[in-house]
Amino acid sequence: MKASQWSVAVSRLTLVLNRHTELRSVVERAAPILHKALCMDMTWVTGRIAVGGGIWTADNMAAVARAGVTHIVDMQIEFDDTALAEAHGISVLWNPIDDDFQLKPPEIFQYGVDFALEALEQDGTKLFIHCAAGVHRAPMMALAVLCSLSWQMKDAMQLIEARRPVVDFADVYVRSVERFLESQVKAGR
Repeated sequence: MKASQWSVAVSRLTLVLNRHTELRSVVERAAPILHKALCMDMTWVTGRIAVGGGIWTADNMAAVARAGVTHIVDMQIEFDDTALAEAHGISVLWNPIDDDFQLKPPEIFQYGVDFALEALEQDGTKLFIHCAAGVHRAPMMALAVLCSLSWQMKDAMQLIEARRPVVDFADVYVRSVERFLESQVKAGR
């Protein structure tokens, strides 16, 4: 359902419920929650890099494609987007990790960063980095990508948090990114 269709439906329902103040109040409070559940959760942190939650459905993948996304780094262990993306010609790196608040190995970041940098080298590409909720794993990978693009970690974290306030940079995940970046320096990258 498109946002405009959703607005019309809520408006009509509100009119019907106009005489029932208590019920109308419930509908008005629930509308934003239902809208978010039915729409794609994607936040652009730069003009070409978005961070968000799970895609899960063909309709949501179509919305991702309409947003111009050409490449996806899928960090969720719960679902592989590859089959959904195929119909839209979107390249997917399924890079699954658990959201278990444990240190993540540098290799996880290397796969994602290599894929992201290769994608972003091409003109007109857009990258969507996501996990299930867009709170831990996807922001952690976005942080690694931005730092690999010469952003300072503090600035990259501030940007991601400013654009996507639900982000939670858990200390263990920030340390994981720092370890990855240290391994990059040691490898001369």
